[in-house]
Amino acid sequence: MKILHVAPLNVAGVPYSMMLMQRQFGHSARLVSLHTNAQTFPEDICLHLPLPRNAVAGVWRRHKRLSQPPSTASSSTAQKPLQHGPRNMFEALYFRYDDHRREKTVYRCLDQYGFDDVDVIHYDGGLDFFRDARVARRWKREGKKIVCHYMGSDLRVRGVDPIMDELSDLNLTNESDHLHLHPNIHYLFIPFDHARFTPVPSSRSTLRIIHSPTNRAFKGTHLILPVIEKLKGLRPIEFVLAENMPHEELLALKATCDLAIEQIGNFGGTGYGVNSLETMALGIPTITEMTPDYVAWIPDNPFVLATRETLLDRLLELIDNPGLRAHLSAHGRTWVAHHHSYESVHAELTRLYHDHGIVSGV
Repeated sequence: MKILHVAPLNVAGVPYSMMLMQRQFGHSARLVSLHTNAQTFPEDICLHLPLPRNAVAGVWRRHKRLSQPPSTASSSTAQKPLQHGPRNMFEALYFRYDDHRREKTVYRCLDQYGFDDVDVIHYDGGLDFFRDARVARRWKREGKKIVCHYMGSDLRVRGVDPIMDELSDLNLTNESDHLHLHPNIHYLFIPFDHARFTPVPSSRSTLRIIHSPTNRAFKGTHLILPVIEKLKGLRPIEFVLAENMPHEELLALKATCDLAIEQIGNFGGTGYGVNSLETMALGIPTITEMTPDYVAWIPDNPFVLATRETLLDRLLELIDNPGLRAHLSAHGRTWVAHHHSYESVHAELTRLYHDHGIVSGV
């Protein structure tokens, strides 16, 4: 089967991992990323389309995020998803301009790689190459299957493109709270190649604790740093705040650490992502705060759960108990392999493909 993944950004390498997973099981899979990921994750085909990253663009994105009305979905109901589009005449004009300037690049790519011949298109973030979804609409008319795959804060902050939502044959998410933000969406664990990670035994007497946020506000870094300062007065530790690093360098740095803190507070995520999968695959006990719904969703999880009030106690408990650290190290690696392995995720995706008429036999 020929599968194309289209992603605005190769966020945390997840679209790339989806592609590699499907290749491993015999499919012809490709990934087209529209914009360059600043974290230097591997790419398949990247169009390097311009993406405003200046201060004005940052302020506008924050304004849109903060002005978005909060979801009213409960843990037992799913509502009509938020819908996104231009907020005013000026944004609408910019979107039209941006679509026009990317036309040659996009159509050249489609022709060069023969993508009109694919069978299934995964639209990460539920977004087409163009904001009017012209390519997705044409492919749908030609009988191709459309999958919309939502990650991170896609549905919390931005919502769905109403055209793409109508075209989609299957909606996927890696976020448990998205199940309450869309009435017809299915959970899929992030595919992760755990086998390429090998724990490095530590003989350090002074433990190294790493926190590697891509966005400090989302990860509650402002809550973590004061706790670390208190901890330094109680135990000999080394704290590593890793930011804005090439991904391979970050992985090498993680391998030198003994404990990891994913997030405190739920400012932009429900509990964990690829960052934590990497630390746990390296055998590093990982602390995070999860929403109650997420804890109920994955009750067997190996995380050390903490809040701003309990983070210091959890850190002291781990520092003072090497047996507990060893247990969590082994449990974390086993859990990642069980839930996030290519084999496990592909089996679930294949089931969803069948259930939603994407394929009759794979």
